Parts: sequence; C-alpha cells; structure tokens
Amino acid sequence: MRIGIDLGGTKIEVIALSDQGEELFRKRIPTPRGSYTDTLQAIKRLVDDAELATQQTGTVGIGIPGTISPFSQKVKNANSVWLNGQPLDKDLEQLLQRPVRIANDANCMTVSEATDGAGKGKNIVLALILGTGCGSGIVINGKPHNGANGLGGEWGHNPLPWQDEEEQAVAKATPCYCGKQGCIEQFVSGTGLCDDYQRRSGTRLKGDEIVKLAEQGNKLAEQSLQAYERRLAKSLASYTNILDPDVIIFAGGVCNIERLYKNVPPLLQQYIFGKECFTEIKKAQHGDSSGVRGAAWLWGVDEKS
Repeated sequence: MRIGIDLGGTKIEVIALSDQGEELFRKRIPTPRGSYTDTLQAIKRLVDDAELATQQTGTVGIGIPGTISPFSQKVKNANSVWLNGQPLDKDLEQLLQRPVRIANDANCMTVSEATDGAGKGKNIVLALILGTGCGSGIVINGKPHNGANGLGGEWGHNPLPWQDEEEQAVAKATPCYCGKQGCIEQFVSGTGLCDDYQRRSGTRLKGDEIVKLAEQGNKLAEQSLQAYERRLAKSLASYTNILDPDVIIFAGGVCNIERLYKNVPPLLQQYIFGKECFTEIKKAQHGDSSGVRGAAWLWGVDEKS
C-alpha cells in the first residue's frame, strides 16, 4: 500500500492506494497554519487513520508547496512559511518510524499523471499548473526531476519570452512578487488572465466568466483570451525548445478552458525553433486529486510496499 499526503497551506489530504492505483482511503483536514510541530502531528494522525482504516502498513510520500534544499537539507521556497528552514523529511521519518519521500507539489501532480493519468506510457512528461499562480513539474522515466538546486520545473519565474510592447509595459508597471519583472506567472496564470481582462475593461471577472463573455461575442473578453493563448504558446515554446517533452499536461483551474487545446498547438508552432511541434497537449486526468495521488506514487510500483 502507498500513502500520499498533500500538504497545502489550507488543507492536508491523505490518500491510500493499492499497487494497482485503487483508492482505499481518503481524508482531508485543515492545515494547522503557523505551527510546524502541529503540522507534523497532523500528518502522523492522517497516516495512522489510513493504516487503521485499511489494516495495512504503507510507504509514505508527501507533496509540499516548496522543496527540500539539496544543500541545507531543509525546506525552502514554501509559501507555507512555517515549513521553511525545517528538516521536514528527517523529522517525519523519526515520527513515523520509516523512510519518507518528499517532492514539490507540482512534481507530485506530474508523477500522478505520468503513472496512471494523461501521461501514462510517456518517457518525458511536462505538466503545468495554471491556477492562482503557475508552476510546472517534470517527470523523466517515472521519476520527478528536482534538479541539482531543487529548482526543476520552476518555470513561472522566468521572463515571458518575445515580449511585445504591451507586455513590456505590463512588466514594467507591475513587478512580480518575486522581485523580478515580466515573469511568466504574471501572464499565464489564471490570475494573469483576470488581470488582463481588468486592464482592458476596468472590471474584474473570474476566468470562467471571461470565457462565457467571449462565447457571447464580447470583444474585450475575446481579446484577453487570444492574448492569453498567445502568451501561453510563447512560454511553452521556450520550455519545449529546451526539454522537448513527449506530452504536455494542463492542470489547475485554467485547464478547464476547452478552447486552449484547439488554439494553443498551432500558435506554439509559430514560436518553436524550426516551426515544427506536434507534441500532444492534454488535460490532467485526475484533476485536483493528482497532487495527493502523485505523492503516493513517489514510491513506484516496482518497489516493495
């Protein structure tokens, strides 16, 4: 049995999977925000609950909104700031009395989709989380690619490539929270789509509301969506020029905008080196369950439970 934990800023979720990926148990509780000690204990209780309910002992994998530094061996870059600077894996191994595997939550989502989701059977899987922010995960031959500095997949805080005058003006006027200008996250996150429509119309709407307006013939909504698709294609082209994945998977709220799967691929070919790109772009099969499932799959099916 494989136990996965999705450690988020507002909730902690546990799932128990059989070797075949069958869901055996699932539970979600609020995250004890601000307390590292309470977070450790909450994770232990969830693991205990899963094993009590299934009457089995499982391996434990955990997805976190950050990464374990390969240098300090402590959490860094977590927006759940009480985790930063803590030896989370070591503390949990002592508490749970077993080895624990920890990966970035975007990588966990990608592991899930590569194992038994939209990327099953592919060697190099790239998955993008397009939501409030934007991030990505890379899985190569079934393993998450963390990188030598723990920065594998930190796509959103590179600059938007091939910026036009409008994009340059936006980048200059609104620096990213990371301190840089023109980050991809500012343009291709769901927030970025809503920001663009607000700049054009003066009104703040949600992404699905913008899509609905465009379907009704609203010119400003259509302009925002076309700009979003173009910016996403440019960002994907620069990524693909380096990684050249076998499949690209969209997750997060934006992945439900169905027109992206028709409109982005031909735009991508305009920006890709050599003008040829036939990489399939797919929607995440497991939706918002991919993160917790991927944490469980950090222990592969070929490894002993």
